[in-house]
Amino acid sequence: MIRVPTGAATPASIVDTLKAMAGASPKARASFARGRCVRGTYIPSDRAEEITKSRSFTAASRVLARFSVDGGNPRIPDTHDFVLRGFSFRLGDIDHRSDILTQSVPVHYARTQAQMLAYLKARIPGSDGRPDPVKLRAFSRANPETLHQASYLAAHPLPASFADTTYWAVHAFPATNSSDETQFIKFKIVPVGSQAALTENAARTKPEDFLHNDLESRIAARDIRFSLMAVLGLPGDPVLDITTRWPDEDHREAVRLGTIVITAIEANEACDASAFNPADLADGIGYPPDEIFAARRAAYAISLARRR
Repeated sequence: MIRVPTGAATPASIVDTLKAMAGASPKARASFARGRCVRGTYIPSDRAEEITKSRSFTAASRVLARFSVDGGNPRIPDTHDFVLRGFSFRLGDIDHRSDILTQSVPVHYARTQAQMLAYLKARIPGSDGRPDPVKLRAFSRANPETLHQASYLAAHPLPASFADTTYWAVHAFPATNSSDETQFIKFKIVPVGSQAALTENAARTKPEDFLHNDLESRIAARDIRFSLMAVLGLPGDPVLDITTRWPDEDHREAVRLGTIVITAIEANEACDASAFNPADLADGIGYPPDEIFAARRAAYAISLARRR
């Protein structure tokens, strides 16, 4: 029987609920527990300074990054249906560091802390190992925006590789350039080259570690490149609700900030020792104003402290 925290929705109660649902080791991450640490370099474009004065985006630097699959269970197979892929990366140096957390769907499943905790509790499995379908349907009817993420996943085939996946940071970040002009942007990470996908049947024939094995074999053969894009916001965009996309977002103007080049596998301890922290943003990129980002800033610190 899963013991779920009671009381108000807080970053701590959300972390506790995620870990209770996963039933994994206390040392495991609360989400995106299974992953592979890598390293590489970042090469800024000549347009980066138009968007931000942040040196973590305008200057070349080393990159520490981690590819992962969602869930608090570090043993979840890569072939699991409808599981997000994650890509977290760190740019800059000790004085100008930015940690960006991205995922393979452009929206989150909850708009507020309370809604996020309620979403998780509605999916707690019962004695038969499955959530109560009556409770699940009732919650979804009352909170239709919480289905946007699953609908996107259902409409798009699984990625064939971490290297072929497009990733989004679902939040709207205020970016300030050297002229002190500020606008909201969304980070989008686009593979340089193919973006192959798998059918559901093909995915089920793959080994459980196929994404991780593919990543290692690709890096052994050559580097992996991604374009780091800034999708530009417009007045009136919904910057507080990360369950919805901006109007016509896929066709917005986007500026390439630079190129992330993954060159080697890194020991997982390098990524585990100091978690990617959404609160770490170098001057020129501000904190998104939505409630979930504020919760994440606290939750990641809580999760890291409990893993140590």
